[in-house]
Amino acid sequence: MNVQGQIKEHLASQPEAKRSDMQELHRLILQALPARKLWFFDGKDSKGKTVSNPTIGYGFHTIAYADGTTRDSFQVGMSANKTGISVYIFGIKDKTYLAKAFGKKLGKASVTGYCIRFKALKDIHIDILEAAIRHGFEAQEEKGSTKRGRMGLR
Repeated sequence: MNVQGQIKEHLASQPEAKRSDMQELHRLILQALPARKLWFFDGKDSKGKTVSNPTIGYGFHTIAYADGTTRDSFQVGMSANKTGISVYIFGIKDKTYLAKAFGKKLGKASVTGYCIRFKALKDIHIDILEAAIRHGFEAQEEKGSTKRGRMGLR
């Protein structure tokens, strides 16, 4: 199954309220950031063990580890969690930036160095979330790391 099929299947598997919010957020991200690479991570490692919640990813980011190795990944991710939805924004150097710039404006959300968590879209200001996501992509483009992510949807 291709990535778009995996995403569609994953979204369809969510309970109704969360499914509607995730479908709307997926649509908004695609609209705001067209022609970005799409990813789907099922949450399992190479041995089939669950290591995280399934995540839909957008764009391109290279993760650099302390031992010098790197791994290709998505720059923005969205996943369902027990209480709502998490949006991950990777590649922003200042780990306090999201909370400082967007935290108080978002509404009912918790913001960490790279994660924005909320229960439902109705609890947040979607335009502020979109601004945070756009900022993440702009910060990455300034570093020149999204060139491969501009190749289009996969």
